Amino acid sequence: MDFLPEEIEQFVEAHTRPESGVLKQLNRETYAKVLMPRMLSGHVQGQVLRMLSLMIKPKNILEVGTFTGYSGICLSEGLQEDGKLITIDVNAELEEMVRKYFELAGAENKIDYRIGNAMQIIPALNEKFDLVFIDADKENYSNYYDLVFDKVNTGGYIIADNVLWSGKVTEPKEKMDKDTRAIVSYSEKIHADSRVENVLFPVRDGLLVARKIV
Repeated sequence: MDFLPEEIEQFVEAHTRPESGVLKQLNRETYAKVLMPRMLSGHVQGQVLRMLSLMIKPKNILEVGTFTGYSGICLSEGLQEDGKLITIDVNAELEEMVRKYFELAGAENKIDYRIGNAMQIIPALNEKFDLVFIDADKENYSNYYDLVFDKVNTGGYIIADNVLWSGKVTEPKEKMDKDTRAIVSYSEKIHADSRVENVLFPVRDGLLVARKIV
C-alpha cells in the first residue's frame, strides 16, 4: 500500500483533518490487538470517506466489511439527520470491540451492525442506498456489486476499497493470485458497465468510485 515517498505521505497526513480522539484510540487498539491491522482504513482514507459521505449526504449507507468499525464511523458522519448505515461483517470475534467504538463515537443509534454472510444478508435488505462501500473478501467483489446494484438509487455511489492491491494489479495476469485476479476482474467489470461512470482514486490502496447513472 506504500506507493508514495514517506515524506509525501507525512505531508499529506499533516494537511488532512486530524483523526478524532476515538478514531485514534481505535487505530491504536486495532494495531495492538487485531490480526492484519492494515485492513483498517486509517487516517487519510478515513477522512476521504468521511468527506465523500458529507458531500453525498446519504440517507442510507451500506458497508460490506466492517472490520473494527473505523470506516463505518467515518462514513456515518455524512448521514442525513435521520439516516442509517448498515454494516455487515462475518467475523463475530470483533463484535465487542466494534460495538464499543460505535458507542464511543456516538454512532450506535445510526449504525445497524449485522454479523453474518453478506451474500445472504444483502438480498433480504429492503432499503435503497445512496452510498455503498465494499471492503470485504476480494473474490466476491463482483458478486457484491451485482447484489447491491438494484438497491442503489440513481445518482448513488458504489465505492470499492483495495482495488490497487499493493500494486499487484499491474503484474502479468499469469502471475496473479486469485484475489488479485478478482480485483482486476472487478475493476474491468465496472469500467465496462454503461450503467455507471467511474474513477479510480490512488488513495492508500485504491478506491474505485462508481456513480449509478440509470
